[in-house]
Amino acid sequence: MQEIWNKSPEVQAAAAELEAARARARAAARPLYNPSLTVDAENAEVNRRTVGISLPLDLSGKRRARAAQGDAELSVGEAAYALQRINVASRWLKAWSDVASTVRQRELGQRRVEMMQRFDELAAQRLKVGDISSPERDLAALALSEAQAQQAALTGKEAAARATMQAIAGAAPAVSPTLPEGLPPPADGVVAVPADELPQLLLARARQASAAAGVRVAQKARIPDPTLSLTGGEVRMGAIRDRVIGLSVSVPLPVLNSGRAEIDAARADADAAAANAQAQRLRLRSGLEEARTRYTALRSADAAFHNGRAAAFADRTALLEKLWRAGEISTSDYLVQLKESLNTALSGLELQSQAWQAWFDYLTVAGRLNDWIEGRTQDIQQ
Repeated sequence: MQEIWNKSPEVQAAAAELEAARARARAAARPLYNPSLTVDAENAEVNRRTVGISLPLDLSGKRRARAAQGDAELSVGEAAYALQRINVASRWLKAWSDVASTVRQRELGQRRVEMMQRFDELAAQRLKVGDISSPERDLAALALSEAQAQQAALTGKEAAARATMQAIAGAAPAVSPTLPEGLPPPADGVVAVPADELPQLLLARARQASAAAGVRVAQKARIPDPTLSLTGGEVRMGAIRDRVIGLSVSVPLPVLNSGRAEIDAARADADAAAANAQAQRLRLRSGLEEARTRYTALRSADAAFHNGRAAAFADRTALLEKLWRAGEISTSDYLVQLKESLNTALSGLELQSQAWQAWFDYLTVAGRLNDWIEGRTQDIQQ
């Protein structure tokens, strides 16, 4: 999974955005204003040579407010990066289970084609000796054509699943992945992380804090900052030479633009972020119960399938062919029962894949996906 994260363009983009947030946080912590240097020279009846320096004074705490907003934006970037890694891991694991399932379905489909080819050959031989009729021989040929068409569909399904996994990881896997033997662990063995510690809610709360910091920045920006200027130089008028020094203070007047609209907009953004955080909390709470119920149902169905007669595909197909060869069942009955057995086996593989995908979904909403990836089962079950 670490290799997947290293190759994933989405994780790389999130890492770059995190670095940008760090740079913006450093920039926001720097002083707000730079000093200005003024050189003035005048030749007239009075010759004047002066040098001045001026600096706006941040008396309202704009720098502190900007630094707090920069730190809040950095927290957003860190939470977004952590969540992106989890999302990529969850999607790749689900794609991995899909590929593993489609590989086995294609292999089973190839076995179906081989069985239909053998059945078609046997039907041709039995037609020659008069054991079956011509329509039954045609039925075997049609079944072979149908199996070949279905095999092409399964091959395309596998290619689509591999393309999805490659799009997430940025590279094709070296070998075909296989699902672990047996069933995923039961849902009762997973203790969900507290809602306030889930990465989705951490990101929403970080955005809420950033929006609140934006309100303080807008409030501080509305307060005018005075500019202090110091000027020194020399003035000559004929033979008279005087040294001059001056001090001035200027203050902008917030008459044409008071900045109140910016504060209103920032407060609206903060209200929206708070509402989104609350909505995210509700979604996580309901999503956890939904994922748990769905996973439990799929896992129970998968267990019932493998423990029942539906999983005995090889035994059933061998018995059906034996009965057909002995003439105890007709060609049409043989094909109907064989197709049902094949479809049931394919459904079992699809059910297994769905159970694993539901397991990954449940781990994600429970906040335990990283613990499972890293093998920290004691954390999952604590």
